[in-house]
Amino acid sequence: MTLRIVLAATPSFREMVFAASSVERLGALGQVVVLDDPGDAEALKAALPGADVLITSWGAAPLTSEVLDHADRLRLIAHSASSVKHFVTDEVFRRGLRITQAGQAMAQPVAEVSLAFTLSLLHRIQRFDRQMHAGAWRDDAPPQHSLPSSRIGVVGASRTGVEYIRMVVALGASVVVYDPYLTDDRAAQLGVRRVDLDELLRTSRVVALHAPTLPETHQMIGARELALMPDGSSLVNTARSWLIDSTALLAELQSGRLDAALDVFDEEPLPADSPYRGLPNVLLTPHQAAATVECYLEMGDITATEIERFAAGEPLEYELTQAALARMG
Repeated sequence: MTLRIVLAATPSFREMVFAASSVERLGALGQVVVLDDPGDAEALKAALPGADVLITSWGAAPLTSEVLDHADRLRLIAHSASSVKHFVTDEVFRRGLRITQAGQAMAQPVAEVSLAFTLSLLHRIQRFDRQMHAGAWRDDAPPQHSLPSSRIGVVGASRTGVEYIRMVVALGASVVVYDPYLTDDRAAQLGVRRVDLDELLRTSRVVALHAPTLPETHQMIGARELALMPDGSSLVNTARSWLIDSTALLAELQSGRLDAALDVFDEEPLPADSPYRGLPNVLLTPHQAAATVECYLEMGDITATEIERFAAGEPLEYELTQAALARMG
């Protein structure tokens, strides 16, 4: 099958994500038409007639009925990044178009950062680092703990959540999970125990958030939930700030009762005068958990592989249904 493929991505994104080998594989499938501005709906409409596959990227133009009216042969949308919610509309599913995405590439690096955060919080590395930079030596800090002696609570058995679970279980931690979609059989496979959110918060030394961005998860960790966490426990968030009542979290952190490691914030970039910046019990990174060289190149590799599968009539590994999309962030 010879395909006409429209690749809508900025030059910098293409350079970062599509290695020469991925570009060669796409070219072997047929004609590749490149659009430098993924958000330019007019350019997209002009390129879509005759296209079989559309490769989208960050900043993709919404696929409205007006845009899709120009897609006379389009059958597959291959998103070369993670979430598609900002541009995929119901019209895509009404027209029977198939969607795949490369978000699996982000699961491993984000889980690695969550693990690094977890270990830092257990050993109070962020507190000691602040003290040492300030000229102090072994000033007061809460007790340090090892991972195998700790219960880790995971909120959300998402792609990233599962990768994180595998890591902490392999290192000997006792793990409990809150996820309404996690079955007992799947929990047993992962070596974890399903619990409700309150029990998880009350009994975990570290709580790691990996839940999706859905209406029902908005500020699911609020003042009441944070108050359930034991003194000296810690919170890890590499998912979305959507999940937390940031005002309540800040109050708990300013009290010194909890520690936290955060990669995501309500306002990004984080303002220079943010109170988070001055807290010795908070580890901060600038929404970069997935940003490894290898992650970006794997996104391009996954995209090329999915289109090859489509061309060969094989099942797609990362196809999204409308029902699955409704449960994803």
